[in-house]
Amino acid sequence: MTASTHWTEIPCPLGPLLLTADPDGALTSLSVPGQKGGRTVQDGWVHAPALFAAAGEQLAAYFAGDLEEFSLPLRPRGTAFREQVWAALDTVPYGATATYGEIAARIGASRAAVRAVGGAVGANPLLIVRPCHRVIGADGSLTGYAGGLERKVRLLSLEGAL
Repeated sequence: MTASTHWTEIPCPLGPLLLTADPDGALTSLSVPGQKGGRTVQDGWVHAPALFAAAGEQLAAYFAGDLEEFSLPLRPRGTAFREQVWAALDTVPYGATATYGEIAARIGASRAAVRAVGGAVGANPLLIVRPCHRVIGADGSLTGYAGGLERKVRLLSLEGAL
C-alpha cells in the first residue's frame, strides 16, 4: 500500500476495524485488532474518515442484524487464484456456511487444491465484508480464522449459522 492509501477506524463489537481504500474509495482491506496478517497504519497514509461513510453505515447495519449483504466497491490485491477464491466467498449466503472443498468446487479447482483454497481464504484482506468466516472444515469444525476463532463464532452466531 502506498501514499495513496486512505484509511479510517470504525468501532464495532469485535473491536476497532481498520479500513483501507484506494483514492477512488474502493475498499482494499478491513482488519480487526490482532489479526494474523492484518494491516497497521503506515506513514504516508491519508486519514480520510468521510471516504468510508457508506462502509461505516453498512457495517453498523450488519452488526445490528439489519444487513445481510454488503454493497461496497472492493479492490483487494492478490494473485488471480486468490482473487477467484475471494470472489467465491461472496457466493456463500448470510446465515449459511460452506466447506473449503465446496469453495474449491465453485471455482472449478480440484479436490487437491483444497489446501491452496484454505491459504487464499486465510489471506482474505476484507474480513467480514468478504465472508471468509462462513468457511468451515469438511467435518463441520470451525477451522482457522485470521481474526481469531472467537470472532468467527461471534460472526456466525450473529448470522444464525451456528
